[in-house]
Amino acid sequence: MKNTTVRQLLVLALLLLVFCGVWRLAAGRSYTLSLPLGVSARDIDPSSIRVAVDSPGVVRLGELSVRQGRIRVPVHPQSRGSAYLELTDGSGEALGLLRVDVSPLNTVFDAQSGGFTGDTGVLIAVTAFFLLTAAVMLRAYRLARGPAFYSYGTIYAAGFSLFSLITGLVMLYVTVSHLLYPYDYPMLSAYSAVSQAGGRFMLLTAPFLIAFALALAVSNLALWRHEGFRPKNALGMAVGLVLITGEIVGFFLYSRDFSGSLWEYRLFNTAQNVYAAAFAYFECMLIGAAVCGLKAARHTPSFGRDYILILGCRFRKDGTLTPLLQGRVDRALSFWRAQLDQTGRRAVLVPSGGRGIDEPISEAEAMKRYLLSKGIPEDCVLPEDKSRNTLENMRLSRALLGPCEEGRVAFATTGYHVFRSGLLSAQAGLSAEGMGSRTRWWYWPNAFMRECAGLLARRWRQELVMVAAMALFFGALSVAVI
Repeated sequence: MKNTTVRQLLVLALLLLVFCGVWRLAAGRSYTLSLPLGVSARDIDPSSIRVAVDSPGVVRLGELSVRQGRIRVPVHPQSRGSAYLELTDGSGEALGLLRVDVSPLNTVFDAQSGGFTGDTGVLIAVTAFFLLTAAVMLRAYRLARGPAFYSYGTIYAAGFSLFSLITGLVMLYVTVSHLLYPYDYPMLSAYSAVSQAGGRFMLLTAPFLIAFALALAVSNLALWRHEGFRPKNALGMAVGLVLITGEIVGFFLYSRDFSGSLWEYRLFNTAQNVYAAAFAYFECMLIGAAVCGLKAARHTPSFGRDYILILGCRFRKDGTLTPLLQGRVDRALSFWRAQLDQTGRRAVLVPSGGRGIDEPISEAEAMKRYLLSKGIPEDCVLPEDKSRNTLENMRLSRALLGPCEEGRVAFATTGYHVFRSGLLSAQAGLSAEGMGSRTRWWYWPNAFMRECAGLLARRWRQELVMVAAMALFFGALSVAVI
């Protein structure tokens, strides 16, 4: 993500803390406990209710009342600690037991409902934080243009804006419900909404994810029919299987009944939420990569380019281009001609690609011959014939071109390959925008999965740290609120 976006998110987090602190001060030093009465005790006389406190120095009691079938007991913190409040009627029959905890800052915590002094304001602030985070990320994605679009930050913004939006909308529902029906939707429901955000995201996106997995399988079957079975042609099927299996495991964990001790339940619930958070992380990365990849594939750079790179790939042994490579060259040709017609600028075409072990000539030379056969003047073709992969395409082409002004370079490749090529271009220090050629529908999904795998593989350490941090956060939250 851009530094500007990160700063905006940090400012949001800081504002959240400040707002919660101010709201806590405004809430004062009191909190009202609530205990539901049975139907037979709804008409009880409040003056007959007795409250015994086992630690009188922790809280001071206010005047209790009975309203809407509940006993309401105002408490005022005195000192740090915990206290149990036993409520009895005039005959000495127990009505219920309440527990309160007082923090060093004189905040009262209600163990029964999860509420605390100033909890409503905190709930509103957290809801606003998730919704504003979604807005900031979505804005960052929409404003990412040109070479700046090709970054991992754009993937994060596209994928996690959806996660933040869904979590924020769930929190909005919980917040409104808590404000309207505080006893039916206590603060514990808000804690669960946050701690189970990953599981809820999995549930809500499951139909789309399963449809996507099935589409991958269909495309792979078509790919096998056209090209035969090869391990690399099974990647889409494998990814689809992992996605469906992951959803099934998540459904099994969240639908399973549990019986055991409180700590066993804590561990089970924490395992659920940690799994869901980790799965949701990679789901967001997949969504972000898909959205960015599709947008990059459909993008056409503006005119005014001095150089147009053409990224090479394998060609036939007789030196002619395969449909895949020809598509890349034709895409560059159409842009070259359109720019010439519109602006009169003759860009230099830079076919880039070295010679493989079993290739008679370099990829650059094969593309150059094709360009010349299409009527391109030889002085408009500058081949780069040493590179062996996309990163070298960019690095060696940059060295060949020398200093280039911002926005003067474009590159052409196959649609599914544009986004990762742009990212590698930035890594090579070459500021360039890409354009994608079309390919057959059954080839696209499997090839795009290879691109996603390549994106994650380049940063596998960082990705493991990120997913571990997300899982740790939701795991710790689960342990704390249950």
